[in-house]
Amino acid sequence: MMRKFLFALALGFSLTAMAQVMNVTSIEKVNLPEQAAVAAISPQGDYLLLTSATNQGLTKLDLSTHQTQVISTAPSAGHNVKISPDGQTVVYRESSFNEKHLKYSTLKSVNMATGATQTLVKPTRDLQGYAIDATSAGVVNKGKFSKKAVGNAKAQNVPVLSIKKDQLMITVNGKTRNLSPNGSGYSYLWASLSPDGTKVLYYQAAHGAYVCDLDGSNVRKVGKMRAPVWYDDNTVVGMLDLDDGELVYASTIVAATLDGTTQVLTDESTIAMYPHAANGKIAFSTPAGEAYIINVTK
Repeated sequence: MMRKFLFALALGFSLTAMAQVMNVTSIEKVNLPEQAAVAAISPQGDYLLLTSATNQGLTKLDLSTHQTQVISTAPSAGHNVKISPDGQTVVYRESSFNEKHLKYSTLKSVNMATGATQTLVKPTRDLQGYAIDATSAGVVNKGKFSKKAVGNAKAQNVPVLSIKKDQLMITVNGKTRNLSPNGSGYSYLWASLSPDGTKVLYYQAAHGAYVCDLDGSNVRKVGKMRAPVWYDDNTVVGMLDLDDGELVYASTIVAATLDGTTQVLTDESTIAMYPHAANGKIAFSTPAGEAYIINVTK
């Protein structure tokens, strides 16, 4: 406990920040078929999506049966994967290159029950962002918004967050505007909507994780964590990593409430990075290609 406390202080926590946000019941190592990184966890917590350290390929791992299903072998398939709230649809991108070595992105969806795939956006040079709900995907491509029905469902309006020239953009009802709540002089990363769709979580480069309302007001700093994701409407998780300029030599997974109360969930014995949260589980990867699940209650 003392080592964990000292490590947290080294990462910038104060004494008052060490409050409990959730209860950690166990931390389990996932039996992977090979070295991999976690790209996503289903909202129901019943499967993981795995990719390589460079985001090439996408594979489903059923956490009950440990059976795997290869979804894609393409480059970038593991980057910014989206899963529908019911866990039945996955939206992902595939990168390709033309004869001039220019990179293109194709947006696809797959039905996890049937394995049927669907091309939502043909190869494009400027796929800025996308979001998914139970029936549709909202896409911002070349600065323009479009709705794509998933399967046979009717497309709905889906708020979409995207990054354009390091700025945070938001598209609501088909209209895109610059959100960038902390000002246009900063770079933004890792933006996502809260589960209830009323708040935006994002990382301001070199400063930390913040939350704001959909109109950019009510900006609140959550903490120094990077790669933040929502656990629920009032709680986020992220990583606090330390590097020497080349390699990450320490990283912990932390949880925080929107009022800034923070809890360290892992200790320095594991380099825990890039968390994904859902339904009482927080999955993370290590640089060694391992995956773990933190089982939690609130």
